[in-house]
Amino acid sequence: MTRSARPRFPRIRALLAPAVDNWLARGYLAVVATSLGFFLWAVYLSPDPGFAGVWAILATAPLSMVVSIPLMSLAPAWDSPHEWLSTPLFMAGTVACGLVNAVLIGLLARRLTARDPHPAA
Repeated sequence: MTRSARPRFPRIRALLAPAVDNWLARGYLAVVATSLGFFLWAVYLSPDPGFAGVWAILATAPLSMVVSIPLMSLAPAWDSPHEWLSTPLFMAGTVACGLVNAVLIGLLARRLTARDPHPAA
């Protein structure tokens, strides 16, 4: 095998494999991507984004709720000149939570669909 044919990050690829190797986890990732797309549309194109981030947080719950609690404590600091950082930070956190949840869903789907060989009676 040549050097260029080897995967660059085999360990990360192995960790994220359950997130994309079954239809249930891929469907979940599609829901997360749709909620993030709606969030981006609401933030950048809509005149009033309102509570657009709620859909992304609910789609990636429960992990996103645990992660968003410390971020909410930083909300008063977002009135600083670095306010532009809040949207990319929210996106990165939501994507990370979605990937972790998708891996867990994929592992659960693997476990539930694994067939144990039964000895012949």
